[in-house]
Amino acid sequence: MASRSGSASNSGNLGRTRVGKYELGRTLGEGTFAKVKFARNVETGENVAIKIIDKEKVMKNKMIAQIKREISTMKLIKHPNVIRMYEVMASKTKIYFVLEFVTGGELFDKISSKGRLKEDEARKYFQQLINAVDYCHSRGVYHRDLKPENLLLDANGALKVSDFGLSALPQQVREDGLLHTTCGTPNYVAPEVINNKGYDGAKADLWSCGVILFVLMAGYLPFEDPNLMSLYKKIFKADFTCPPWFSTSAKKLIKRILDPNPATRIKFAEVIENEWFKKGYKAPAFEHADVSLDDVDAIFDESGDSRNLVVERREVGASAPVSMNAFELISTSQGLNLGTLFEKQMV
Repeated sequence: MASRSGSASNSGNLGRTRVGKYELGRTLGEGTFAKVKFARNVETGENVAIKIIDKEKVMKNKMIAQIKREISTMKLIKHPNVIRMYEVMASKTKIYFVLEFVTGGELFDKISSKGRLKEDEARKYFQQLINAVDYCHSRGVYHRDLKPENLLLDANGALKVSDFGLSALPQQVREDGLLHTTCGTPNYVAPEVINNKGYDGAKADLWSCGVILFVLMAGYLPFEDPNLMSLYKKIFKADFTCPPWFSTSAKKLIKRILDPNPATRIKFAEVIENEWFKKGYKAPAFEHADVSLDDVDAIFDESGDSRNLVVERREVGASAPVSMNAFELISTSQGLNLGTLFEKQMV
């Protein structure tokens, strides 16, 4: 579930509930473990999305160190094609991630309206996707659930990857250096993830990027079958055919990405050097502003200092604030889908 959009109104449908300096409004999306609400910073007037996690459903105290480490990494990620996480807050029962609010809708809305994208337009979005995913990999963060719902557009039409990273926690990498948790959306998932023998997170993400490129240009999925086992067989064999309107160079690249053998599959660095990929390529411009992790540390502060915590309250007729227990609280993200993380956590 992402910090997705719609046009935001600052008036009538903003509710009366306040969390810190943010006034919560309508619900933008909802899932098993999280709800995303539109919100407004009452000090600056800025529109944001706030992801609200029910702590009791997802937390085990023994995971705090691993989660804090991963979350801190996510806060440090400032890439033009990844949804930003601005700050994190927590109350006794909830965790609040303050996220960039993206107003352009999902990239795949374009496909449902147009049928498919022209090759040049598909390449532009694919370049931004590869830039974002490769950058996050360089920071040790893997997505593992790249799919249409996680590709949003900002007001300028730039791609923004959401729900990035927290599904692959450090403790899920075993002694062999591979991940061993099956997650993701079946049509977009790499064969090595399905067969449960361990996989490289970067190679699995690249496969998903290849499926996304195919869909952008074709208007349909490369692997599709109503029977799940038949679908898996197609994925294991990379049983797909590129439509005739794909250029020869695009076909070659997609076939190298959708190689069912991860050992011989093309790597991100090779994709970036590929002639088809490089056409019209613009390297992303990066911000290098300082990022504070004080809020991450504060949420995990075991001293019980309530100054670090927030209370969700109604502006009218609010009940007295509840007391806070800082040790119970967790921290930040970036439009990330914590559902997969906690559904698949290791026992």
